[in-house]
Amino acid sequence: MADQFLGFDLSTQQLKGIIVGSDLKLLVEAKVDFDADFGAKYGIHKGVLTNPDEGEVFAPVALFLEAIDLVLQRLKEQGADFSKVQGISGAGMQHGTVFWSHDAEHLLKNLDAGKTLLEQLEGGAKGERKGAFSHPFSPNWQDASTQKQVEAFDATLGDAHNLAQATGSKAHHRFSGPQILRFHTKYPSAYAATSRITLVSSFLASIFLGRIAPMDISDVTGANLWDIKNGRWHEDLLALAGGPNGIDDLRSKLGSVPEDGGASFGTISSYFTQRYGFPSSTQIVAFTGDNPSTILALPLRSSDAIVSLGTSTTFLMSTNAYKPDPAYHFMNHPTTAGLYMFMLCYKNGGLAREHIRDAINSSSPSSEDKSWDAFNAAATSTSPLGQSADSDPMRLGLFFPRPEIVPAVKAGVWRYTYTPSGGLSSAEGKADAWPVPQADARAILESQFLSLRSRSQALVEPQGKLPAQPRRVYLVGGGAANAAIAELAGQVLGGAEGVFKLEIGGNACALGSAYKAAWGVQRKEGEKFEDFLEQRWDEKSFVRKVAEGYREGVFERYGEALKGFEALERVAIEEKGEGKGEELAKDLGLDEGIVRPN
Repeated sequence: MADQFLGFDLSTQQLKGIIVGSDLKLLVEAKVDFDADFGAKYGIHKGVLTNPDEGEVFAPVALFLEAIDLVLQRLKEQGADFSKVQGISGAGMQHGTVFWSHDAEHLLKNLDAGKTLLEQLEGGAKGERKGAFSHPFSPNWQDASTQKQVEAFDATLGDAHNLAQATGSKAHHRFSGPQILRFHTKYPSAYAATSRITLVSSFLASIFLGRIAPMDISDVTGANLWDIKNGRWHEDLLALAGGPNGIDDLRSKLGSVPEDGGASFGTISSYFTQRYGFPSSTQIVAFTGDNPSTILALPLRSSDAIVSLGTSTTFLMSTNAYKPDPAYHFMNHPTTAGLYMFMLCYKNGGLAREHIRDAINSSSPSSEDKSWDAFNAAATSTSPLGQSADSDPMRLGLFFPRPEIVPAVKAGVWRYTYTPSGGLSSAEGKADAWPVPQADARAILESQFLSLRSRSQALVEPQGKLPAQPRRVYLVGGGAANAAIAELAGQVLGGAEGVFKLEIGGNACALGSAYKAAWGVQRKEGEKFEDFLEQRWDEKSFVRKVAEGYREGVFERYGEALKGFEALERVAIEEKGEGKGEELAKDLGLDEGIVRPN
């Protein structure tokens, strides 16, 4: 009987499950779409509930419970044989928190296979039945209700720079530390009734384990509470988040964090062996965050980069250099001690591109409303930076239909031309210099990739005789199928070996979880995840080269544009730097919804 491994991805809008074999090839996959399957029942939109007056975004934990049973049912309907599954791991949207009651451990340990998870773990609406949760909702990564708490976190260590040095990131609204601080201030009785606090990833692991699972060594670094260099909870930040309840109380609620990202937490709960037929020996391997899991879907080497092109855009690299900065994130690597994960996260990704696509289609009546053909043609037929000749000014733009994280600015559009000798000049309303919307197609792709290049250039290395750049650029997510995006990625970012698209499975995050489960169960003593993966990696089946990377002259020209691009970002910050108060509600993009990138 060939061993199989199951990976999950619990994201904002879906729960996905993927099963792979020992050769890592995809066997079965299924998903639950929260809006389609449960939208009417829970009143959710884009997977969440909102309280715009306070900037709150959250999801019912009951929704997650129902989705777990349903995705397993659908996997079985697709032909999954759970009796062959030897290991399970998973990923959860980063920064979400779940608050467990004092009854949680007892309820998890004594689940009845004849009933659903929801029937047994959700508390009664009027308190007639105790449940496993002290609070029925999980704050979502889009939440922006914690401005005061964020300011307190930065101030505790002096400023945002010091906090980033210690925890890998400056304070963010969505991070679990500020969320916990606000939770016990707003809901003191619920906080007192809380026995444990987990992330969404460790919540999911807890369900399958049948007891509260530890947080993962990588996912924990998205909380502003973990001292990365010293590998422990940061005492000063625990004191802040724990408030009058104290450091020891919060530390006990958070639990310990194992250093080994491939450690088995134990065997699967009897609920799943009896209800679904999993072997009692199935190992539950540490569940991690969605972004850490995504980098596990590929055998990343030094200077390799992943660009995740969803509604938002995420840039990921594995590196042994710890160079934190308030502008981006550093996290512990999810499997390999001594490595770190560098991450940039942008709200303006696919949505911004779609706005320009729609504007181009509106100006061309023959184009289909949602077709990318006209956008792609405009992007690829325009010369780099809009220059017909080397002496022409460069077109540089910023396109933010929603407020951005990197840089931290409110919504807006900036169209400028730039020359190294003359600096920036506004091109708004100048049709000859900047024909709108046709010129926007190339400009937005260049803008998004120039931002990635600017912030990652200190981490990439020379590739042989070529200048410093990624060895490979891997594209994942919905935008990875767009040939024009792949072409521009290679021109701006480079890529000594080219630009590649992940071909196996439609979800890199869940795939990375399945690979992590396989490594956790099958690894030899001391075997690193990267070595394990490369030994089983089928290059021809798993990835496809979709564009050339480095182009001599073109890459260097974009390098010349970086100084102008960085100056343009400073203009945007001066004009529309991040606001507070009512702007935080707008920052959510609640009228359109936000999808976490995979």
